[in-house]
Amino acid sequence: MKITLVQNTPKLNRTNLDRVVEEALACKSEVIVFCELALNGYLLQDKLLEDAFLIDELKPLCDASVHRDIVVGAALKIDDEYFNCALYFSGGELLNVHKKVHLPNYGMFEEARYFDCGKEFESFKTSYGEAALLVCEDLWNPDTVKELFAKKPKIVYVLAASPARGFKDDSLTIQEQWYDLLTNLTLHCGTKVVFVNRVGFEDGLGFWGGSCIMDSDAKILHKLPLFDEKIETVEVKI
Repeated sequence: MKITLVQNTPKLNRTNLDRVVEEALACKSEVIVFCELALNGYLLQDKLLEDAFLIDELKPLCDASVHRDIVVGAALKIDDEYFNCALYFSGGELLNVHKKVHLPNYGMFEEARYFDCGKEFESFKTSYGEAALLVCEDLWNPDTVKELFAKKPKIVYVLAASPARGFKDDSLTIQEQWYDLLTNLTLHCGTKVVFVNRVGFEDGLGFWGGSCIMDSDAKILHKLPLFDEKIETVEVKI
């Protein structure tokens, strides 16, 4: 199974949809994965009311998923509520919507001020086995791994927009913390993990990238660089 990781810099507007569709159609893998809020940009704040997508507006992604599965982050308006979502498109349809359960509301983060929170974690069937979706802060809550353990997914897609913190000579504290969380998830749930984090700057906030694929024994199968935009395809045994 070939998985394409898209570590890029989304714009802070709705024009990202065309770019995501174009990249999904151009790649030759079975699954292409984008970051958290890849369709909108991260610091939406009050723009969320204008820029959140309705599910019907994502038909171009449904159409593109006839060729390959697409995993992407988006702000969605559902029944007059607004959610930070991870979406899985496959075979011409929206197969799964995960509404971010744990919304950060401390320090530089104000998500709980703007978004409604999801209520559950679930797994779902894909052509490549049972899968699950997480969005960033979801993985920082210890209850998440307990809930996923009961679901037994073969692969978990973790979409992030993690700002850079804790600069060291050859690494970042936040990267080390994230990789520890991913390791814990793989070892406790016996699952492969695909982690895609954005890069670039948005209103002065910088994002570090470091996207990776981790095997069920916590071995890193492939890792993208810090801070640079990169699109790479990896062969993964499922």
